[in-house]
Amino acid sequence: MKLLVNIWDFIFNADASPLRHIPDMSTRHYVFQALGFMWAVAFSVAIASYTFLAISIVGHVVLIGALAITASTYTTASLKPSLFKYAGWGRSKDGEHI
Repeated sequence: MKLLVNIWDFIFNADASPLRHIPDMSTRHYVFQALGFMWAVAFSVAIASYTFLAISIVGHVVLIGALAITASTYTTASLKPSLFKYAGWGRSKDGEHI
């Protein structure tokens, strides 16, 4: 099981994969998107289904995009937590909407 976790992290975790050496988050996200697109095309060609290609590309873009947004949020929360302070939007301190 540990081997599967290590393989998963090496491929999909930007902090464990060789992509961790790319300092710019947006560039790292682009590379993840390009690799996802490449694999979507490769699997589609391998099974000779162009219908699967479109679904796979959309699926990869959504999943990798969600991963990038999550990673960016976590990074921002750890480096600049002050960005998440109450800024007067949403509810007031007594719980009522503004």
